Amino acid sequence: MAKLTPMMQQYMDIKEKYKDTILFFRLGDFYEMFFDDAITASKELEITLTSRDCGKGKKAPMCGVPFHSADSYIAKLVEKGYKVAICEQIEDPAKAKGIVKRDVVRIITPGTITDLNILDEKSNNYLCCLYIDDIGVGISYVDISTGDLYTTEIHKTQRDLFSSLMDELSKIQPTEIIANSNFFNYSELVKDIENRFNTFINRYYDWAFDIDTSEETIKNQLKVISLEGYGLKSKNHSIVSTGALIEYVKETQKIALEHINSIKNYTINKYMMMDISTRRNLELTETIRGKSKKGSLLWLLDKTSTAMGGRLLKRWIEEPLIDSSEINKRLDAVDELTNNLLLMDEIKGLLDKVYDIERLMGKVVYGSCNARDLISLKNSISVLPSLKSSLSIVNSQVLNHIHNELDTLEDIHKLIDASILDDPPVTIKEGGIIKSGYNIELDELREASNKGKEWLSKLQESERSRTGIKKLKVGYNKVFGYYIEVTKSYLDLVPENYTRKQTLANSERYITPELKEMEAKILGAEERSMNLEYELFVKIRDSIRAQLKRIQKTAKTIATIDVLNSLAQVAYKNNYVKPKLNNNGVVDIKEGRHPVVEKMLNGELFIPNDTLLNNNDNRISIITGPNMAGKSTYMRQVALIVLMAHIGSFVPATEANIAIVDKIFTRVGASDDLSQGQSTFMVEMSEVANILNNATKNSLLILDEIGRGTSTYDGLSIAKAVVEFISDKYKLGAKTLFATHYHELTELENRVEGVKNYRILVKEEGDDIVFLRKIVSGGANRSYGIEVAKLAGVPNQVIERAKEILKELEEKNLNRDNIAVTKQEVVEENKQSSSIEEEAQSSNYQLNLFSMKQNDIIKKLKDIDPMQLTPLDSLNILYKLSQEAKKL
Repeated sequence: MAKLTPMMQQYMDIKEKYKDTILFFRLGDFYEMFFDDAITASKELEITLTSRDCGKGKKAPMCGVPFHSADSYIAKLVEKGYKVAICEQIEDPAKAKGIVKRDVVRIITPGTITDLNILDEKSNNYLCCLYIDDIGVGISYVDISTGDLYTTEIHKTQRDLFSSLMDELSKIQPTEIIANSNFFNYSELVKDIENRFNTFINRYYDWAFDIDTSEETIKNQLKVISLEGYGLKSKNHSIVSTGALIEYVKETQKIALEHINSIKNYTINKYMMMDISTRRNLELTETIRGKSKKGSLLWLLDKTSTAMGGRLLKRWIEEPLIDSSEINKRLDAVDELTNNLLLMDEIKGLLDKVYDIERLMGKVVYGSCNARDLISLKNSISVLPSLKSSLSIVNSQVLNHIHNELDTLEDIHKLIDASILDDPPVTIKEGGIIKSGYNIELDELREASNKGKEWLSKLQESERSRTGIKKLKVGYNKVFGYYIEVTKSYLDLVPENYTRKQTLANSERYITPELKEMEAKILGAEERSMNLEYELFVKIRDSIRAQLKRIQKTAKTIATIDVLNSLAQVAYKNNYVKPKLNNNGVVDIKEGRHPVVEKMLNGELFIPNDTLLNNNDNRISIITGPNMAGKSTYMRQVALIVLMAHIGSFVPATEANIAIVDKIFTRVGASDDLSQGQSTFMVEMSEVANILNNATKNSLLILDEIGRGTSTYDGLSIAKAVVEFISDKYKLGAKTLFATHYHELTELENRVEGVKNYRILVKEEGDDIVFLRKIVSGGANRSYGIEVAKLAGVPNQVIERAKEILKELEEKNLNRDNIAVTKQEVVEENKQSSSIEEEAQSSNYQLNLFSMKQNDIIKKLKDIDPMQLTPLDSLNILYKLSQEAKKL
């Protein structure tokens, strides 16, 4: 059998090392793919599949993309979960002896993208590493485009291990995860992560998760002799996950990533805890339905001028502080800015001129930056002296610290300004990027080239005069070099010292000894000039890279002032107030408003509402009222105001006294989680269990329609039991907003300590209702389900029939267990619905747990003394009463 061609053999040798990738093999101006890679790529990229002789008498499937537009094709493959290995020519083809040497210079995966045209400028692109064993899990993640590296660990003693892991991942939102082999033993966990986060999970070498190997890897990366300075002593899970993560990055990127030079080690209880449901329900960074930024809290608060500030703001929202001292430092800074509009506007104007310094420096480290990137860096640095000056008169601790720490990087600005032309080309190997006067040798080469070109111009004039050929022209092309062109009508005037070089349709081209001599001088000078410019550019780039840590620190400082200024702009524009913080458990909000909803009303007035929660007589607010009246909006509003205060933001209210809250839990809305094989009610109960097991007295709970996913009696019983458990300060005692259609729960106000009733005001106008959106004391006595159905556009025939049924039920005073209607038949609001069953809760028909009709069953209940019963006696009596009730 015939051997492979040398080029194809080279391809096969390289491909053998990178079997799990699609290999982009550089051939001239194209990246080519062969065999299975070509088949896959042609299908995924929708490009033509061809073939090439591979030397075995067979044709190898082949497809290719131009190297100058390869980034977009690579991005498409990576987005689909493929790894792409970039194989470049690593020697000059003109100087190669035999086949050109090639090798893989980088592997691109979903978590290792650095192309700024692909990345979301205001979001981090995190690559995450998980290390799990029988004790706990280490979580480390890095954005290689910025160099940000974080690590934490969770142990089994801290709530449910997997729940905590899911909560942390919901904050990180990694695009790619690598993990040790033990992680894949938890198949349901792996499946859950893949489904929830739309991420790609890969198994990594077990040897990389060795504790000693990992520790050495980290120390080598950070250039330190001990990890104690990063708080990693005895943090074995964090050390292992971080070491494996760095190893993976080194393996795929093939270079020393100097911008990954620090690690932020944190504990999950340093920040307010929010589980995956809470982050989703509060729409912190994206909306539930559209998955868009618009309509989220991030959208509202993001008035940042820089990409760095945008990413930091997102992190602040995802990680609310629980240290009142740190929160107040932020609030004081925002306060000072809102009270100094000139300073606020000046800062914004300056920051509007700043580029993404963090990712620019990532390109410097990668060696992929061009001269235009350095000009962007210079222009960004140029505003720093003015920024520092504007902060010279500030008083708040944070702003004063920013002023003192802000490095204006004037030496770097001076270097770039002296060396790089203001409008350089994109390419860096074809000259035209270095300023005159920067390098003597370069100036001399340019002068030689320019003089040569002047000589050529003079030669053309002198030859026209000497030969009498009026249209004689001196020209140049890359194939033949410089030449003298004469049209055929003047061929009889061509002198003898001209040597014919090329014949064209209407002219002839000639050379002379003098012309060739000058050509050598000009081209030699131009080639040496371009080579020298590239060498100088690399030296400039390396000089900037040597100041990497200084520039990174400055970028972080800029991001911080950008976020604070953004919060100040939002506070001023929307008439927010500075919240007061307390540690005594009081949440007292005057005329609070939903920060996002009020911005989406397009001029319509948002109705403000008060809120009072504390650890004593106002622990639980039971909120009743019809669907669409605003219960869910009100409860989310309170949660968002509390959260905003914890990130250091002013809040939408006229006054706010906010307790430090360790956790926010929400149970809002419901939908069958079919991908997890769980029903609505199972999802609801799982979330309730998570809340009751993990909340503390310092937590804020938002509970909407607990128990509605099952039968009436079961649901009511569960809802009542949940309220009783939460209200008991010895069991939980958490601050809670509890919306319900079970009007029977309103009687708990007089029976359970700490429970207060509130309702949404509704105005009746004949058969119609108007929602007043106002929260007032007291419980609602009607559901207004039919009226809400009418507002929702339910056909009139259905509305009239519902009225007839309701009237029949009211007349019969029928126990509502005798009707069976579903919860999804009338109207949906946030996936919650009114129903005929809920109409059975109207004032003329309301089931009362505590004052039912005096019948035999009630009499028997009254005669029972629970304190004298054993658990077995209780079950027997309950069974007998249940059997009697079924006969009614």
